[in-house]
Amino acid sequence: MRILVTGATGYVGGRLAPRLAARGHEVRCLTRSPERLADVPWASTVEVVRGDVGRPETLPAALEGVDSAYYLVHSLGEAAFEAQERRGAENVAAAAREAGVRRIVYLGGPAPDAAAHGSAHLRSRETVARTLLSSGIPTVVLRAAVILGSGSASFEMLRYLTERLPAMVAPRWVRNRVQPIAIRDVLYYLIAAADLPSTVEGDFAVGGPDILTFADMMRRYAKVAGLSRRIIVPVRPLTPRLSAYWVGLVTPVPGRLARPLVQSLVHEAIVQDKPITAHIPDPPGGLTGFDAAVRLALARSAEGDVETRWSTAAAPSDPLPTDPGWAGGTVYTDDRDTAVNASTERLWTVIESIGGTTGWYSFPLAWAVRGWLDRLVGGAGLRRGRRHPTRLYPGEALDFWRVEQIERGRLLRLRAEMRLPGRAWLEMRITEVDGEVRYEQRAVFLPRGLPGHLYWWAVAPFHAAVFGGMVANIARTAENAHTPAR
Repeated sequence: MRILVTGATGYVGGRLAPRLAARGHEVRCLTRSPERLADVPWASTVEVVRGDVGRPETLPAALEGVDSAYYLVHSLGEAAFEAQERRGAENVAAAAREAGVRRIVYLGGPAPDAAAHGSAHLRSRETVARTLLSSGIPTVVLRAAVILGSGSASFEMLRYLTERLPAMVAPRWVRNRVQPIAIRDVLYYLIAAADLPSTVEGDFAVGGPDILTFADMMRRYAKVAGLSRRIIVPVRPLTPRLSAYWVGLVTPVPGRLARPLVQSLVHEAIVQDKPITAHIPDPPGGLTGFDAAVRLALARSAEGDVETRWSTAAAPSDPLPTDPGWAGGTVYTDDRDTAVNASTERLWTVIESIGGTTGWYSFPLAWAVRGWLDRLVGGAGLRRGRRHPTRLYPGEALDFWRVEQIERGRLLRLRAEMRLPGRAWLEMRITEVDGEVRYEQRAVFLPRGLPGHLYWWAVAPFHAAVFGGMVANIARTAENAHTPAR
């Protein structure tokens, strides 16, 4: 079967695509940035095409010859995401009809009741579901609430709240019941849905075997993780907006993403009945319970084997301008370089391991303070860390940066995602001329208005310690692990 997967650079799509390919399907992945899939371990098993559900002219070629299409695109956290998601679903539905697609599968959220319409997140998911169900193509909508898996936004929110706060004053929604489901079970249902006969369509709620409140989940998580019992006191004053701000400060999930997630948790999300079992039986061995799902997620995290993370999905951004006179504006740069008495391979290993638990090779307090300040204004901060301890891929998050470009052994370019009055990049490059290895580092900042210029000059006095320290320590780290051959 030929299958199109949209959202293949996201948390679920990045796990689904290789599993479909492993089952013998011809898998085509639609992405705005094909380079983000160039180095994933399963890249050779799928076809990658450039396209955007928001640009209908790119869809016919992507859908040509496709039997089933998975719609896994979510714009959560982006500005005006409700309108974007509606247009994207409409575009795909129209193009799929024209291409003769025989099945659409969509992973949505819980069906909102009348009280839940204040949640833009649930409202948007419902709009997409209704658009695809009315497309005229047999469509299966799987509705899942909290997904438990290493790297999922819901799991990371649960994890950090529990681990960092042994006692907490919590919003009232921690008493609401939800029915979490393990990511492995979500993938099982998604894969099975592609093989359903055309007579099967509609929306089906999926959930794990446990019905728990969010407070129950925090206590159960603490027990599985070997932590002391958590004390949770629900109070009335913490509104969803304040709750999202609180989540944004304590967890790696930034406020812009935490807000719609919290709004959806304000309402109960349990499976009232399970019509999906009439068409797809439970996974072999049964559904994964909450405790088992947490143990699996923690084991994956401890091994550094996290396939995908919520932070891998990102909106496209303009590339780094190479012309200092770009658009007639000011471009501030900080350029530094040094000779390194080490091989290019060893130097690259040091560069590619930057961030996360390794740190940034200079002035840890300054980086920590910058991360905290970013959290206070709703940014990502440093807590996103990195997916793998030594390997980076284009498009993934790295603390409060995003990997924009990577040329192994030569170049790593990061785009800033902290809150700034402008746009910023950090470029790390290796050159070798006449046997001399050099490390070159360049920070670039495009100010936005007067606040941008003031920001640059306010932090410029610290560049020698921060950026200069990085250059010296990266070179020293590479040299200390190297025995010169010459």
